[in-house]
This record gives sequence, C-alpha cells and structure tokens, in this order.
Amino acid sequence: MDVLNLELARARQRVKRAEISLDHAKEMLDEECGVGINLALCSRIRSEKKRVAEARKRLMKIASTASA
Repeated sequence: MDVLNLELARARQRVKRAEISLDHAKEMLDEECGVGINLALCSRIRSEKKRVAEARKRLMKIASTASA
C-alpha cells in the first residue's frame, strides 16, 4: 500500500507542477512581448495543456487502481 500512496503523491505533484507551468505561460502571454514571443508562448501553452491532461489522466488511473 505504501508504494501506491507514493505513486499517488507523485501523480499529484506532476499535476500541480504542470498546472503551475501552464499558469505561468498564460501570465507571460498577457505581457507585451511581441508577436514572435506570443507565438512561442501559444505553442508552450498548448503543450502545457496536454501535459496537464496527461498528468490528470495518470492520476485518475492510479486513483482508480487504489480504490479497486
């Protein structure tokens, strides 16, 4: 059971880090940095959204294993 709790904790951390990174990218997009930077930030935001979704999916998979 300890291994499962450790995996859940890691998955929660992964989700939190991805969400923080996404929020940071969105904040940077609000600054006036120019078109080139904004395009790069949009790409980063898309990849961070994907990372958040993947992390949440993994967390849900681990959590469902824990409750089974």
